[in-house]
Amino acid sequence: MKTIRICHLYGNLMNTYGDNGNLLMLQHYAKEAGYDIVTTMISLNDDFSADDYDLVFFGGGQDYEQKVVSQDLPRIRDEIAKYIEGDGVMLTICGGFQLLGQYYINAAGEKLEGMKILSHHTERQINSRFIGDIEIYDEINNKTYYGFENHNGVTHLGDDLKPLGRVVSGNGNNGVDKTEGVRYKNTFGSYFHGPLLVRNEWLAKHIIDLVIQNK
Repeated sequence: MKTIRICHLYGNLMNTYGDNGNLLMLQHYAKEAGYDIVTTMISLNDDFSADDYDLVFFGGGQDYEQKVVSQDLPRIRDEIAKYIEGDGVMLTICGGFQLLGQYYINAAGEKLEGMKILSHHTERQINSRFIGDIEIYDEINNKTYYGFENHNGVTHLGDDLKPLGRVVSGNGNNGVDKTEGVRYKNTFGSYFHGPLLVRNEWLAKHIIDLVIQNK
């Protein structure tokens, strides 16, 4: 049986609001497609090699855990960039999405350096959060996604980036430009918690299809 190799990036630190449910959905659909699954957690001080994985999942975390992870990321930054630029398939949620970018200003006003692989950056809101149901429309795939957002971060995409979807209702990346999440090559990011893929089955299958196409 063919095998899909999954990296759960900082899975012991970055898992808020049930984000690990996304990983369970990906494992389920990979098995349904006839693949054996090997999942490896990569965390603090572990090495990451771009050639070792077919799928990477990077979930969200609280500000403390996100600060710890941001300090560890420079060790593996170049291999993560190699993986993304090589069309590796990656799903990131909230903090994971933020840390792919240039920087993140957390609720305490601290600037956490991102991996600077993608061009977006994230500021903070003062005494406010985006909380509630959200609906977005994926213009590339003609699909509507439903979810729940809960984030203080206000993210602005660079000109070279596409959103995961356009906001139909809710706030999305920043509450202004009607974008939600990011799409770059085979890398996806979103603020949907709860988790994203449980309510949006098509996207889970699409991600696995991309992994299989790369095999």
